[in-house]
Amino acid sequence: MRRATTTCPAGTWPEAEAVATVTLDFEDRYRRRIRLTDDDGRPFLLDLEEATRLAEGDALAVVEGGFIRVCAAAEPVDDVRCRNLSDTARMAWHIGNRHVPVQVLDDGALRIRHDHVIADMARQLGAEVEHKNAPFTPEPGAYAPANGHDHSHGHDHDH
Repeated sequence: MRRATTTCPAGTWPEAEAVATVTLDFEDRYRRRIRLTDDDGRPFLLDLEEATRLAEGDALAVVEGGFIRVCAAAEPVDDVRCRNLSDTARMAWHIGNRHVPVQVLDDGALRIRHDHVIADMARQLGAEVEHKNAPFTPEPGAYAPANGHDHSHGHDHDH
């Protein structure tokens, strides 16, 4: 079975050497070791040293040669649009206060995984909510390393 042991961020690997693609939703793009099937139905083993957040356009280097391109799957999401910048900032605070992952879109909308409770809250606060199927790539968080790898070490820092 093919084995992928290294990740390569989007833009850093030779795309001409892609031997396959794998399309995964947000939850499935955070893995360490799992048997996966590429988009052509061929199995491979993802075998990383540590759990890693994979993003659209990243690649998995295959030990046997070549790269498997990672694609973000369309999944149920809600795009939340507010009237102005201050309403958007307020909405981001409310969403973040509920510890809901959020993606900030180029047009200023906030994308969340579909959640009827949060969507209802957003509407009550005056936002327009559009339900759709689209890729979801939320912000990694303030304490996530720039390379997207999680180096947590099993304890918190409350003293």
